[in-house]
Amino acid sequence: MKRFITMILAVTAVLSLLAGCSSKSEKEDDTLVIGIDDKFAPLGFRDENNNIVGFDIDYATAAVEQMGKKVKFQPIDWKTKETELSSGRIDLIWNGYTITDERKGKVLFTKPYLKNAQVVAVPVDSKITKLDDLAGKTVGIQGLSSAGDALNANPIKSKIKTVTEFADNVLALTDLKAGRVDAVIIDEVVIDYYMSKEEGSFKLLDESLAPEEYGVGVKKGNDELLKELQTALDEINANGTAAKISQKWFGEDKVLK
Repeated sequence: MKRFITMILAVTAVLSLLAGCSSKSEKEDDTLVIGIDDKFAPLGFRDENNNIVGFDIDYATAAVEQMGKKVKFQPIDWKTKETELSSGRIDLIWNGYTITDERKGKVLFTKPYLKNAQVVAVPVDSKITKLDDLAGKTVGIQGLSSAGDALNANPIKSKIKTVTEFADNVLALTDLKAGRVDAVIIDEVVIDYYMSKEEGSFKLLDESLAPEEYGVGVKKGNDELLKELQTALDEINANGTAAKISQKWFGEDKVLK
């Protein structure tokens, strides 16, 4: 009898374990983990209360809700974003993620949803007025960002004295204000935001380095998720939800349809 009871208890424990695993899987399947750079205003950043906010945060939340799923935003080291995606630790890369040919070899992309450009920011009193003036200067960029790609593709790269890489744009702009770098190559949507918050600190060169477009990165082979997400994006673009979010953050409808 004692042996029988022991067997019953063992079977019950196994069934409970399996039930727990099943519940966990269902929960994971119902939640999309989105990898972000939480210092990339106004697309994804932390407000004064340390809450993650921004255009991409609202846009992603609306799209995931349209899919009937839940969303979790996971701040990541932007230098390892593709590794985070391929390992399965995140489901999507979504925070000012520029579409490039190199990245197309690593991830699947949605259709572009925002236009952007890599521009050159300098202190407002700087004598640098054109790209050629960067010769012999120290230039800052966010490490492993499309700013580096844009710089590498421009002839001025060979004339620059030093290229300093930063973990994020906030640190790059901090060093620019402190005079530790002469210029920063940065996303136009990002520097526009900081210039609106810190009037009189920076100015932009008239010449931009490269036009570009943002998309959402999906793991290679996960075509079903890509299709489901794109359908949701098309729906919130069509019903006016995306336009309202854009008006909130940019004061106009910038979303590509």
